[in-house]
Amino acid sequence: MAEIVKMPKLSDTMTEGVVAKWHKKVGDKVKNGELLADIETDKATMEFESFQDGVLLYQGVEQGKGAPVDSVLAILGKEGEDISALLEEAKKGASKPAEVAAEAKKPEPVRAEVSASSSVAPAVVQKESVQTTSNGSGDGRMKISPLARKLAEEKGINIQIVRGTGDFGRVIKRDVENYKGGGMTMPDYVGVESFSEEPVSQMRKTIARRLAESKFTAPHFYLTMEIEMDEIIKARESINSVSAVKISFNDLVIKAVSASLRQNMKVNSSWLGDKIRYNNHIHIGVAVAVEDGLLVPVIRFADGKTLSQISAEVKEFAKKAKEKKLQPADWEGNTFTISNLGMFGIDQFTAIINPPDACILAIGGITPAALVKNGQLVAGNLMKVTLSCDHRVVDGATGSGFLKSLKHFLENPVLLLGAMSI
Repeated sequence: MAEIVKMPKLSDTMTEGVVAKWHKKVGDKVKNGELLADIETDKATMEFESFQDGVLLYQGVEQGKGAPVDSVLAILGKEGEDISALLEEAKKGASKPAEVAAEAKKPEPVRAEVSASSSVAPAVVQKESVQTTSNGSGDGRMKISPLARKLAEEKGINIQIVRGTGDFGRVIKRDVENYKGGGMTMPDYVGVESFSEEPVSQMRKTIARRLAESKFTAPHFYLTMEIEMDEIIKARESINSVSAVKISFNDLVIKAVSASLRQNMKVNSSWLGDKIRYNNHIHIGVAVAVEDGLLVPVIRFADGKTLSQISAEVKEFAKKAKEKKLQPADWEGNTFTISNLGMFGIDQFTAIINPPDACILAIGGITPAALVKNGQLVAGNLMKVTLSCDHRVVDGATGSGFLKSLKHFLENPVLLLGAMSI
């Protein structure tokens, strides 16, 4: 019995298709899986294969012409079969597609879901070309239907050695389905999807709430500066050669930050809604990573402490944080925060402001670099720092002044250490 093949809807936005090329003419025999036509959509040109065996009795759209989705593309049936009633029914259905669908009592073949294992589903896939093989044509294009290619990939079959039985040696779906081996195959790999879920800890809830409030309420802007670290490296080596307490680069940064804040007190501030608090004391929060998240213990009056005192406090706080022994008094009262990821191999990053501070300083790692000094290219070491600022409190010039002071202290550590004991 003759059946109508309708213009398929090949994309969500497609309303009309153009027959770019007919691969069969009226009167030709058509086998399931053979190419009928190339359909040009609003997005691509797609190959459209037959979903049944039969004879092409009618072409509803001329080559190069377009037609709406669901209009008559072609009619397939038995040779000599009368299709006049079917065409008349299709014309009536142009204005009442729902009634025609009910009378036909058949699903629209072209709308069936494409399945690599189905022998009756239509195949509508994008055109592509591969290397020339024994199944190829003179223009260098492999003669294989897209559905056959997909099926071969799924079965791990080398399409180069599959014998094609379609027109001009074209490899079609049944050739792949009937292939019995003798070529290269790839073993199937079956993966297992899995995941685990854990309740959110109170620490993580607090971190999420506070940082979300900070990011979504404080208008952040960022200032980045490179600092030459050669002199501070030498200074640290000298200090550790005589000091009983080993000093880290982080300790030196804390000291330099506290000295820079003393020179730029507007950075040492907080936004309180209807007023700005400018703190006269300097309490520096130091971000410490723990298993459940991040804690920020506070070095109080950091500008008045020696490097040994700062180092001892940081080590004690880190120990207490990992043992979950920090008390609320240990992480409250910060006026400025430092987050250092340099020891993890991070060159540069930006940090979210830690309320109630107006700024946070992100410290990257110290990396070797080529520097130009006195017109000469020399080896050196650089560290990138990024200051995150709350624009409600700190302007660009104010933040830049702080970074300029920090750079001056770290590149000239004698100024940082000269007036204090280690």
